[in-house]
Amino acid sequence: MEVTCLLLLALIPFHCRGQGVYAPAQAQIVHAGQACVVKEDNISERVYTIREGDTLVLQCLVTGHPRPQVRWTKTAGSASDKFQETSVFNETLRIERIARTQGGRYYCKAENGVGVPAIKSIRVDVQYLDEPVLTVHQTVSDVRGNFYQEKTVFLRCTVNSNPPARFIWKRGSDTLSHSQDNGVDIYEPLYTQGETKVLKLKNLRPQDYASYTCQVSVRNVCGIPDKAITFRLTNTTAMKNATFQITPDVIKESENIQLGQDLKLSCHVDAVPQEKVTYQWFKNGKPARMSKRLLVTRNDPELPAVTSSLELIDLHFSDYGTYLCVASFPGAPVPDLSVEVNISSETVPPTISVPKGRAVVTVREGSPAELQCEVRGKPRPPVLWSRVDKEAALLPSGLPLEETPDGKLRLERVSRDMSGTYRCQTARYNGFNVRPREAQVQLNVQFPPEVEPSSQDVRQALGRPVLLRCSLLRGSPQRIASAVWRFKGQLLPPPPSVPVAAEAPDHSELRLDAVTRDSSGSYECSVSNDVGSAVCLFQVSAKAYSPEFYFDTPNPTRSHKLSKNYSYVLQWTQREPDAVDPVLNYRLSVRQLNQHNAMVKAIPVRRVEKGQLLEYILTDLRVPHSYEVRLTPYTTFGAGDMASRIIHYTEPINSPSLSDNTCHFEDEKICGYTQDLTDNFDWTRQNALTQNPKRSPNTGPPTDISGTPEGYYMFIETSRPRELGDRARLVSPLYNASAKFYCVSFFYHMYGKHIGSLNLLVRSRSKGALDTHAWSLSGNKGNVWQQAHVPINPSGPFQIIFEGVRGSGYLGDIAIDDVTLKKGECPRKQMDPNKVVVMPGSGAPRQPHPQLWGLMAIFLLALQR
Repeated sequence: MEVTCLLLLALIPFHCRGQGVYAPAQAQIVHAGQACVVKEDNISERVYTIREGDTLVLQCLVTGHPRPQVRWTKTAGSASDKFQETSVFNETLRIERIARTQGGRYYCKAENGVGVPAIKSIRVDVQYLDEPVLTVHQTVSDVRGNFYQEKTVFLRCTVNSNPPARFIWKRGSDTLSHSQDNGVDIYEPLYTQGETKVLKLKNLRPQDYASYTCQVSVRNVCGIPDKAITFRLTNTTAMKNATFQITPDVIKESENIQLGQDLKLSCHVDAVPQEKVTYQWFKNGKPARMSKRLLVTRNDPELPAVTSSLELIDLHFSDYGTYLCVASFPGAPVPDLSVEVNISSETVPPTISVPKGRAVVTVREGSPAELQCEVRGKPRPPVLWSRVDKEAALLPSGLPLEETPDGKLRLERVSRDMSGTYRCQTARYNGFNVRPREAQVQLNVQFPPEVEPSSQDVRQALGRPVLLRCSLLRGSPQRIASAVWRFKGQLLPPPPSVPVAAEAPDHSELRLDAVTRDSSGSYECSVSNDVGSAVCLFQVSAKAYSPEFYFDTPNPTRSHKLSKNYSYVLQWTQREPDAVDPVLNYRLSVRQLNQHNAMVKAIPVRRVEKGQLLEYILTDLRVPHSYEVRLTPYTTFGAGDMASRIIHYTEPINSPSLSDNTCHFEDEKICGYTQDLTDNFDWTRQNALTQNPKRSPNTGPPTDISGTPEGYYMFIETSRPRELGDRARLVSPLYNASAKFYCVSFFYHMYGKHIGSLNLLVRSRSKGALDTHAWSLSGNKGNVWQQAHVPINPSGPFQIIFEGVRGSGYLGDIAIDDVTLKKGECPRKQMDPNKVVVMPGSGAPRQPHPQLWGLMAIFLLALQR
C-alpha cells in the first residue's frame, strides 16, 4: 500500500511506503584481473587459475536492502599475512603480486542483518614453478657433498610447483632414459607426491663423470617457462667437521670414567667419498698399538657410518693420557683433520644449570634478549637450544635446534610470539656420549595493551544515559595499571563535577547520565599496563544515522520524449530511526558531476519507521549526465550523517507498454538493439563530441535531435569501403505482442546528394523469421531532423529493424534518434512532411517551444473547468 506523506511540489511527488522493504542479501562472484583461465570443474566448482606474482581481482556483486556489507575470507592459505584476522570488507578483493600461499577457497559473505547472510565461494589456484634443487647422495637417505669416485651415486632433483612438474634428465645435451643406458635408473621415490625425481648412476663408469641437467616443466601453463639446474660430477675429494665422543662402559650403564671399566673413544669426519677416509690413533704423541685391552674398530653399528672407535678394556691408570685421532685421504691433496681427547681422573661428564636470577628473563618487545645456561665438566660440550611449550615451534633463527658454544642464546628484537619456555641441553658429541643434561629458561616478552573498542560510534537520544566501556583484550602484563578519560582532548576532572570512571582489572567505565549537546563529542580512554598504552575512542552524539539508499528500485530512470531530460526515482530507508530522536526532514543536494553548483531542497517527513521505504523523484536531469546525490537527515539535535551516491542515466529497454518509453541511444547498451550479423556493415553510435573531425561535409547531422553536443544518435557511415547497395541493419529486442496495433515513432536525418534509402521492417517470429516492409524513404530530405509515425499490426512475437541502404556515393549518411514503440494506433493527423526539427543555422521555420505547448494545455484545461 502506498501512502502519500508529502506533496512538496505538484510535479515532484515525495512518497513514503508503509511496508518494510528490507530484503536479505544476495551475492554473486565475478572475476577480473590476470586470470589464466576460469572454469567449472566436474563437481560444478568455480576455479580461478592465476600465475604467481600476477594480480587477483574478485568482485562480489550484491543485492538486498540495506546495502549488504561484503566480507572476504578464505581457507587453505591466507590472502595476506593477517588476512584471517583483518578480513577485507569491500565488494572488490584485489591482491597485488599474489603468492602461492594465497591460493585456496575464497568466500564472499554478504550480510545486511536481514535474514541469513549470502555466502558464495570460488577456488583460486595459483600456478608457479620454483628453481629446482639438486642434491647428491651415496644412499637414498644420506646427503653428502658434490663429488664421488666410484660405486653408486643418486642425483635427487626436487622442485616445488603447481601443477606437478615434468622432469627431464640430461647428460651433457643428451636426454637420459631407462631404455637407452643400462647404467642409469630414473624413478620417483615413495611418498614424494610427484615433486622429486632421482637419477641413479649404477657402478660409476668413466663416462659417468660429466655434467647432469635436471629440467623441470609445467607445460607452459599460465606462460610459466621451463627451468633447469646443472651439476658437474667429478672424482674430487673433500673432508670436514671432525667430532669425537667419550662413551663410558655401556654394559654397566655407567656415565663416568672409572678404573676397571671399559671406555670407548670415537672419531668421525664428514667426507666425500666417505669410505675412502682412513683414521689413525695416537696416544701422547705416539701411534697407539693394538693389544688385548686396546682395540681399534671401524663402522661401529651404534655410531654414524665410517666412524673409527678406540676401545680401552678394563681401564688402568696407565691408560690415562692424551689421545689424538687423525683422519686423512691417502694419495689425495686434502689436508688431514684431527681431534684431541684427554682422558684422566679429571675427565667427568657434564652438568648444566641456569645462573642465579636468570631462570626468568623479562624484556620488552623489540628489545634484545639473552638466555644463558652454564655447563660444567671436562670436556665441556656444546649447548643445544630448543622450544618447549610450543609444539613443532621453531627458534627465531628458523631452526628447531641451535648450537651455542658458550651456552648463550642471543635473540635480536624479540616479539610477543617468542614468549615461552626454552630448553638448553648438552650435546652428545665433542664430549660424553651420555644422556643429555637439561635446564629450562622462561622468556617473558612484555608488550603494550590491546583494547576494544578501538573506535566506537555511540548514538542516543537527547536526555538518555550512556555507559562507555574500554576493555583490555591482551597485553603483558595482563592488567590495567591506570586509565585516564578525556573529553574533546581535555582531561576529565574527578567526581563529583563529572561522571565517575569506574576501574577494574580488565576494563574501565565512564557513565554519562544524559546525552546533551554539550556532552556530545569525542571521548578517549587511555589504558596503560606500565609497558605502554592503548586508546579507546568513543564518538557520542544524538545525531541521526545516515539514510540507506535503496539500490533495487525497478526501472528508476524515466526518460522524457523530445526534451532530452530524465527523471530518477530515488528511494531510501532510515537506518535505526528509533536509536535517536525522530527525523524531522531531509536535506537533499543534487550536483551534476564535474560541476560545482548544486540544487538543495528540504524534504519534510512524518515519523519514519524502521524499514519504511521513502521516495523522491528527481526531475530535470540532463541526458546522459550523471549526478551526485547527498541526503542528510535532521532531528532536534541537528544534522545527522550524510549518505551519498552517484546516479547514472540508463537507457530503458524499449518494450511495448502503455507507458511511453523512448530510446535516445544515450547508453552504450542502445536499449537492447543489436547489429544484424547478415548485413554488409553496422550502424554507429556517436554524438557531436565523438564525430570524426575529418568526416565528409554536407552529409549527416551535426547533433542529435536535442541539439546538444552530448546527445547520441545512430547513423550509417557511407564512405569507403562502402559500395552502392550495401545494407546496415539495427535489430530491436524481441517483443511479445499483447495488442493488435502498435505505433513506431522515430526521428530520421537524411541529408546529402548521395542519400540511399531508410527502411523500417517488422520481423515476425510466430512462424519462423519473416521480414516485411512497413515503411521506406529515399533521397535527400535536407539538413533537418524529421519524425515518422509508422503503424504496425504484428500477429505474434516480433522485432523491428532499421535498415540503411548506401546510395551512389559517400555523401549519403543516414541517422535515426528517439525511437518509441507504443501500443495503439499512430496519431491520425500527421504533418506533411513529417514533423520537422530545424538544425541550427538553417533557414527553415521553427516549431513552437514544447514548454509553450505545455502552458497552452494548462490554460485550455482551466477554461474547460
